[in-house]
Amino acid sequence: MMIKYERPPSAAARWARRIARFAFGLFVGALLAHRFGPLVTPHFVALMVLSAGLAALAVVLAMIGLVRFWQVAAMGGIASFVALVYAAVPLAAAGYGLAEYFSKPAIYDVSTDTVTPPPWIKPPNAAQGWLKRSPEVTPADREAQVLAYPGLTGRRYDGALDRVFEGVKKVAEQSGITIIAEEGVENARADLEDMAVKPSDAAPADSDPDDVPIPLQRPEIVTGEMPVGRRASDILLQGEWQTLMTGLRFDVLIRLREEAETTFVDMRVAARYGGHDLGLGAEFADQFLHALDAELLGIAGD
Repeated sequence: MMIKYERPPSAAARWARRIARFAFGLFVGALLAHRFGPLVTPHFVALMVLSAGLAALAVVLAMIGLVRFWQVAAMGGIASFVALVYAAVPLAAAGYGLAEYFSKPAIYDVSTDTVTPPPWIKPPNAAQGWLKRSPEVTPADREAQVLAYPGLTGRRYDGALDRVFEGVKKVAEQSGITIIAEEGVENARADLEDMAVKPSDAAPADSDPDDVPIPLQRPEIVTGEMPVGRRASDILLQGEWQTLMTGLRFDVLIRLREEAETTFVDMRVAARYGGHDLGLGAEFADQFLHALDAELLGIAGD
């Protein structure tokens, strides 16, 4: 007589698979809606936290299912394994975010010039929702940036303002920065106009050699009272940038300043939402400046 053993089903394993699938779908849907759709960052972060919480619950239930499978051969081993696979994605993303949150300083605005950072042309303004932060960047924030990112400094190039300006625009486009505002661009155009020789300015062939036009100093461009960190001869470019995978949005400002036949480039990057940029701002600024070095290879100074 053949004896047939009845394997008890594991309710924990079944629920683990259902919850893990839902957590994974929530994670993917929120990611796509934030990267390509209208979902704002505060809502996106809330959905990521919910997804990670559900994934953690699914892992607990999956472990119970595996224990039951080992002890009494309960049905649900495959369901528990599938649950662990689905839950791994949101948990890995949450783990990476937490690691960056606790290993990087709690700042959202970084600048290559921590004393007089470039001023915003259009001050960023976004509803923070539940991601509250201080509206002003304090000196303590700048000190924390210097300690965390000591190599984040501006660049000096032995080139004219117009040449460096063209390189900055090219690298900005390649880096995915969308320029939304410009100031002082006429300073680069003025350099180009000074290099051009107009027919009316050239001396006629039969003119008196003593009748030589006297070059005059370029008049200073007056734009009213300049904010701190801004000169009339500076060029400011403000743009928007978002990360490739998650679509986190950042505001970017680039300042070009002509100094003693050289051009100095400073950069400012600020997360649009929340009081912590997870180190992404400094990383992007460093990558941009290295790309600019490569673009302007041959005229880089100190």
